[in-house]
Amino acid sequence: MATPHAPLRQRLEGLNLYLVGMMGSGKSTAGRHLAALLGYRFLDADQSIEQVAGRTIPAIFASEGEAGFRDLEAAVLNQIASWHSLVVATGGGVVTRPENWGQLRQGVVIWLDAPDALLLERLSADPTPRPLLQADDPAARLAALMAERRPLYAQADLHIVQDGRSPEQVAAQILEALPSILKERSSAPEHTLQVVDEAGARRNSIN
Repeated sequence: MATPHAPLRQRLEGLNLYLVGMMGSGKSTAGRHLAALLGYRFLDADQSIEQVAGRTIPAIFASEGEAGFRDLEAAVLNQIASWHSLVVATGGGVVTRPENWGQLRQGVVIWLDAPDALLLERLSADPTPRPLLQADDPAARLAALMAERRPLYAQADLHIVQDGRSPEQVAAQILEALPSILKERSSAPEHTLQVVDEAGARRNSIN
């Protein structure tokens, strides 16, 4: 089905869009809107992990720890990277494994950057269990995680700063910014390339 953003979709040539950022940054909600606008499919990586494991993420953390969860996350991401035309909401810590970047770089990486206060506000209203925030001082734990991950998130192709806008507006921000990072495909020359030899005569290139 054609969308108003069909030209942009054509320029993307099936590249996956990977949304990265802290828990509570709106990757899933904005991602669904972004996928609908582009005519892409949406995929929540954490939900995919739960489907593969047959358990919830808190249960995976409880039985296998964070390292076991990260191993499973990397395997699922590797599978996702073999598909195309997806908007993928990744887990907040996916950027902490260097090998994951090999998969992310096959698409376009978009960092949804929300301030800590906004993240805490959203997380406090979200009943979803967050194993990494199970601490006496969630605000301090969140700040520590953000300090660790910020340099990694900053490696994204696009940096979308959030200020409390709706998911629809965030999706629109991404669509507006995407063309600036998509290089035009170089077209083949219309004529045979020619070179000038030492005698000043033109001849066809060997290419």
